[in-house]
Amino acid sequence: MELIPRPKTKFIKVKCKCKNEQIIFGNAASQVKCLVCDEVLAEPRGGMANVKAKVLEVLE
Repeated sequence: MELIPRPKTKFIKVKCKCKNEQIIFGNAASQVKCLVCDEVLAEPRGGMANVKAKVLEVLE
């Protein structure tokens, strides 16, 4: 029995085409763009975001 439930949301470390590494929210409700080149990294999908960049690490 688990007394404290774990959150179902996660943060994701991604790498853009311009080599910029950025941490994004896995359940993004709006488009997430690269802070350097303005490339779209993730789009909302109702639940988990559709990640379009290379996923380096899932942070819990």
